[in-house]
Amino acid sequence: MTMRVFVNATPVDVDAGATALDCVRRWRAEEADAIAAGRRLITDSRGLPIAAETTAQAGSIYRTVSS
Repeated sequence: MTMRVFVNATPVDVDAGATALDCVRRWRAEEADAIAAGRRLITDSRGLPIAAETTAQAGSIYRTVSS
């Protein structure tokens, strides 16, 4: 089963159980690499930082920002 999330305003379809980092990786692999290296962060729809291993929910909104 897949679900739709949004990464930097782009719709992305991921498998159920995907993490926030998986969602970013599906959107743009080099951005996910920067997050894994600590150069970027993932935030929620309110701009609050979240853990990369957070399980995504259908309709989740993620943004990436400089760390």
